[in-house]
Amino acid sequence: MVRFAPLSVLDAGCGTGRVAAELARRGVEVVGIDRDPSMIATARALAPGVEFHVADVVEADLGRTFDLVVMAGNVPLFTPEGTQADLVAGCARHLAPGGRLVAGFQLGRGYTVDRYDLHCRAAHLEPEARWSTWDGDRFDPAGGYVVSVHRLPG
Repeated sequence: MVRFAPLSVLDAGCGTGRVAAELARRGVEVVGIDRDPSMIATARALAPGVEFHVADVVEADLGRTFDLVVMAGNVPLFTPEGTQADLVAGCARHLAPGGRLVAGFQLGRGYTVDRYDLHCRAAHLEPEARWSTWDGDRFDPAGGYVVSVHRLPG
């Protein structure tokens, strides 16, 4: 995520705030959102200088946009089946023009790369990059993990 040099990041499905805390430590303005109040309580304790919200990104309107929205840690897999398209749309709604959605999730657990791409297209996001790791290793469709980058035109 830092490779894109974003000024602002929404950590969607932030859980305990691990990613948000690291981005803040690196000087990025970051906001975390998760629907689990206990996770947000932990995040606030671990990263008191970061803004966190208890909300579902599917329905949330934070009243602003971000350079980058990240879904790390299998967020689409923890979303109830059939709501992944709404999740992607909720993330896209928080992107500034030209902003990127970066999502990483395990393969072989019911949610495919093809379905994710379809959901991104429906949210008007264009594919930009795809890797097998967060370090940017070449994507192997037979591998166990995917990191996808989609961009909102503009």
